[in-house]
Amino acid sequence: MKVTHDGRQMKVEVTSDGAGLVSHAGSALLAQVADKSGLTRALSRELGALQLRTGSHDRGRVVRDLAVMLADGGDCLSDMAVVRDQAALFGTAASDSTAFRVIDQIAGHPEAIDWLRAAHARGRARVWELAGAPGRLTIDLDATLLTAHSDKEGAEPTWKRGYGFHPMLAYADQTGEALAGELRPGNAGAGTAADQIAVAEAALVQIPEQHIENIKILLRVDSAGACHELLDWCREARIGYSVGFDLTEPVRDAITKITDQDWVCALDQDGSERPNGQVTEITEHLHLAGWPTRSRVIVRRERAHPGAQLTFTDVDGHRFQAILTDQTGPVAEIEQGHRGRARVEDHIRNDKDTGLRNPPFRDFEHNRVWLEVVRIAHDLIAWTQRLLLSGELAKAEPKRLRYRLLHVAARLALHARTATLRLQATWPWASDLAAAFHKLKALPAPA
Repeated sequence: MKVTHDGRQMKVEVTSDGAGLVSHAGSALLAQVADKSGLTRALSRELGALQLRTGSHDRGRVVRDLAVMLADGGDCLSDMAVVRDQAALFGTAASDSTAFRVIDQIAGHPEAIDWLRAAHARGRARVWELAGAPGRLTIDLDATLLTAHSDKEGAEPTWKRGYGFHPMLAYADQTGEALAGELRPGNAGAGTAADQIAVAEAALVQIPEQHIENIKILLRVDSAGACHELLDWCREARIGYSVGFDLTEPVRDAITKITDQDWVCALDQDGSERPNGQVTEITEHLHLAGWPTRSRVIVRRERAHPGAQLTFTDVDGHRFQAILTDQTGPVAEIEQGHRGRARVEDHIRNDKDTGLRNPPFRDFEHNRVWLEVVRIAHDLIAWTQRLLLSGELAKAEPKRLRYRLLHVAARLALHARTATLRLQATWPWASDLAAAFHKLKALPAPA
């Protein structure tokens, strides 16, 4: 091995006798955010009934360490070694077998999943208290397929001819948080109203009680959400909705009745006009008696890109998409807001890189618990960004955060009963990481 120093190449001898070095130093932020948000304490309190004896590993701490491991990029219990082997940063961590026993205890208790969710909600309430609550909240609901590479309980053939699971997930668009999720067999339907309502209700429970009455809430779903049961539930719960709408024959007929003068320019997410895209409303040309009152159907059209293969629903070289909503305001702004639903795909993709891709256990209930820990890991990253980071890093995806902050190595210097974590001065993001630790220290401890 060779390195370049002062313009010269030098041979490097590699030894394993270093001292005072720690890796994944930035991931200590995640563990301490869990502590400062009160999440760790809430987990310990809620799971206290599962404590076998005095002196055994705190169940809440074990769940916290599992979530930190997943947020750090791990995807199985054996990756706990990264946390466990660095006690100076993370404290004493449980063995793999102890971590599994904790998951087994939670899976085997009928109320333990609810305990996890209640602790998660208390941590969220504390973060909203520190970072501020959003004035409005858009809940994005979506399902995704997970492939099972072995015969696991609950794994079933999927509609894409695969085999595995089909969880339903809910995310908060304004804060980037994971609000709810439910593991389902692979043959569960994407548009099953009962599952959608159950996950949406679980998402509402995650909103702090002091804010639930004041926040304007919108449920945003793709065309799988265009079912009467779900939208009737939205109306009863006083929640707005914006869902995809199929291009049925009545919808296509209504589109043909719209003149060119009725189309207005679509908007990009920054509010600027899109060069390719127009929107209009076709509500008056449709019979919507079966849908909730004040429902509107808004259609977007755009020219297909060169080389794209058109279908029978594409008219005059245009592709069309429709949404059903009860939102008021200009059609271009409503359609712009609905297209923001695409961000849920980013959340799901990132969670698949944070332990969701392959539920690791044989038993279904164990994998349900795993999904809850994945959601906690997701929120530890989101809370760290909201509370401690700024600029590009506050919006970066987990993979980028790991390479720039979380996986940074440092030297732990001990002197006069003081410990100092020394980051490499030339590392481009050293000042950002140091500033995040200073902000963390300044946060008040939970009551």
